[in-house]
Amino acid sequence: MVTLLVGPKRSHAPTVLIPEHKIDEVRERIDMVALVQRHGVELKKSGRSYKGLCPFHQEKSPSFYVWADTRRFKCFGCQAGGDAISFVQRLLGKPFVDTVRDLAKELGIDLEAAVDPAMREKQQIKDATDFAAQHFQQRLWDPAVGHHAREYLRSRGLTDELMRAFGLGWAPMAWTDLADRLREQGLLSFGEKAGLVSPRTKGDGFYDTFRGRVMIPIRSPEGRTIAFGGRLLEGDDGPKYLNSKESRLYNKSEVLYATDQARDEIRKKKSAVLCEGYFDAIGLHQAGVKNAVALCSTALTPGHMTLLSRLEGKELVLLLDGDEAGRKAVERLAGAILAAGQSSRVAVLPEGEDPDTFAKKHGAEAVQQLVKQAQPLTTHLFTTLLPGGPGASFEEKMSALDRLKPITSQLPVGLVRSAFFGAMAKHFAIPASELEAALRSRSPQQARPAPRPGPAEPRPEPMEALYVACLVRDRRLLAKDEYRCFDELKHLGLRTLVASIQSGAGPEDAVYEASEGVKTALTTASDQLPAEDQPLEPAFFAIGRRLKLRSIEEQLARIARETAQTPGASELTDEARALLEQRGQLLALKQRLLSQK
Repeated sequence: MVTLLVGPKRSHAPTVLIPEHKIDEVRERIDMVALVQRHGVELKKSGRSYKGLCPFHQEKSPSFYVWADTRRFKCFGCQAGGDAISFVQRLLGKPFVDTVRDLAKELGIDLEAAVDPAMREKQQIKDATDFAAQHFQQRLWDPAVGHHAREYLRSRGLTDELMRAFGLGWAPMAWTDLADRLREQGLLSFGEKAGLVSPRTKGDGFYDTFRGRVMIPIRSPEGRTIAFGGRLLEGDDGPKYLNSKESRLYNKSEVLYATDQARDEIRKKKSAVLCEGYFDAIGLHQAGVKNAVALCSTALTPGHMTLLSRLEGKELVLLLDGDEAGRKAVERLAGAILAAGQSSRVAVLPEGEDPDTFAKKHGAEAVQQLVKQAQPLTTHLFTTLLPGGPGASFEEKMSALDRLKPITSQLPVGLVRSAFFGAMAKHFAIPASELEAALRSRSPQQARPAPRPGPAEPRPEPMEALYVACLVRDRRLLAKDEYRCFDELKHLGLRTLVASIQSGAGPEDAVYEASEGVKTALTTASDQLPAEDQPLEPAFFAIGRRLKLRSIEEQLARIARETAQTPGASELTDEARALLEQRGQLLALKQRLLSQK
């Protein structure tokens, strides 16, 4: 389910939450004819429809139709059309959310009671997190307050432009610097849910969780800040790196750092470079490795693999520290990668180097060369754990097998497991069946039946996804849609997303709230649009024209079905005459659209 969450971009007033099924209920329960008449439009019955003068443009002959059964309206003169919500929006110039709220009140639909408490808490955490991200950035760029932090970041080779791109910030040593600001905004309790402030152990009040730390916002692929990492710079309070606690907004097992910056390059190259540290990822981006991401925890999970798949990362290259810890990290991550069947390679850094320092010393070309020379993951594992291969001693083979147990325990029974043991058998010169027996002390995970899915949201139609992808890239195109194609969208998730943009939400926020099916469809559609440096308007108009033509063809087909049994011209009923009149208007509009090619 998608929930529409709309609020002013910079306001921290409580955000409006309207569940999508409630928006649909408003549309389904409205009496469209009564609504239109209540707003001053005189309608007369005309067959199955109602006809009147259009309220949106001056006309002498009625061309405005309302259908009670489908709860839709259409003017064949000015092309205005849509449902009850779009009618009131267009007539009164009201925002989407206000329109839904007012119509729901008229219908006796309680929107507040419909809001899932978990969704409300999630939005509250978002509000506090958004405010904190702005606060930390303001502190970093304050000439006096953030001086030390800026100098530290510059000493690591980061440019001011890169700091701003990654949204880096500063949490001063003061105990209540953020807490005081959250209190002023009415967000203090929400800040506690987000793990930004903690209650004092003695007395009343709260203190800041992050103090004396360079703040690194952790963002969703759509660019929404959902958590923070803090690198200790002043004082000795706590670990070197401190991360936000998990919440309804942030699950570290489903998030990779820097995907918001790397997603386009990952799609372009069909490959992601994975490192372990925030500054490793930032440093790689500065060196030109734009498809670099980092773990927000020590484990790689199926959730991470699903995320990479959504970003179209067909290949994963591990670029970890060039020391014993980095080598062990490959072993720690290998199980999840192999279990997912992910194509993967390992780039080996020189001893003592990490991705950040190596990129600074040697530049992007050297990093790209390392990535190019990366070995397949299984080859790296076998040659690292058993360099001697078939000629290694018995003790060496047993030691290597012991290191491989945690990896093989994660491989499900099936092709992946069989292929892995087949490759291992060649390197160890031991039959695969005997290797299986030796490693049986750690039982393999059996393939588990997938959980029964709930009702599946229908997949967005590709042309509709293309239209919405244009608006996500450039929301200004919405005002240039002469034929109001957003009224023709059939997919409820896409309609809700466009409504959110219409109401003032940023495209990134609107996409963040969409279902995974909508996100996937928009990702696919975005790849089919002109490049970022190419004009988008011609493509947008062409897509809109095709959507409108599709709608016209569907209406013509409906009229053809309804008039199939119409008697001779001399016996035409009022209903038949109205339908044939609509057909003439549709054909004229179709010809006009076709002539624009």
